Amino acid sequence: MPRVFHIPGVIFLLCAFVLLFLTSISLPYLTAIDIARVKFKSGSPSVGPDTNAIHEIRFGTWANCWYENQGVRACSSADNAYTTTLFDSNRQDSVTIGASWTRGLAVHPVATGVTFIALLLSFSTHVTFTLLASLVSFLAALLTLIAFAIDIALYAFVKHQMGKLDGVASNTDTAPGFWMTFVSFLLLCFAGCTVCFGRRRDRMEGATSYSWKDRFRRY
Repeated sequence: MPRVFHIPGVIFLLCAFVLLFLTSISLPYLTAIDIARVKFKSGSPSVGPDTNAIHEIRFGTWANCWYENQGVRACSSADNAYTTTLFDSNRQDSVTIGASWTRGLAVHPVATGVTFIALLLSFSTHVTFTLLASLVSFLAALLTLIAFAIDIALYAFVKHQMGKLDGVASNTDTAPGFWMTFVSFLLLCFAGCTVCFGRRRDRMEGATSYSWKDRFRRY
């Protein structure tokens, strides 16, 4: 019966690890998993020294990728803290997403590593390792919450900056990586509770099964 509580905890940890792992890879390696994306409705904005007009730009953990009107996709070089500058159609007005807004995205792989440690500890049947698995799960949840807060800040800043481009109408949305981080946070919270509760029930049932009558039979 206690495994009914413990096994879901292990599954929660595994799912959270997979989601965080994919989010940590993100752009430019997994182009479908980004934190925020901007679709341009009108105008002909461009990115950096590239003068070709684009219709969409995506912000990931390590880089950004933009899609030109000709169907060409280009990405910036992978870096811990990348900077993005967008220009209007006349390249007279510009906005910049500085490195200070993307540097914190590196918390995602840190949370992934801590989640992996919690997952390994959860397979142990020893009460000490079970307790550690629960504590590490909550630590991973805290790191994931910090990563999600950074995602929110990046999304809000990108949306604010896009509104400054003259003659350019855009729509800024949260992307799959944004919601994958949020779901991972919830899963880690559930895992921290179920792993610990399952092993605690296991110990309680083991203690009650050893009755006083069985104890006196030994003498």
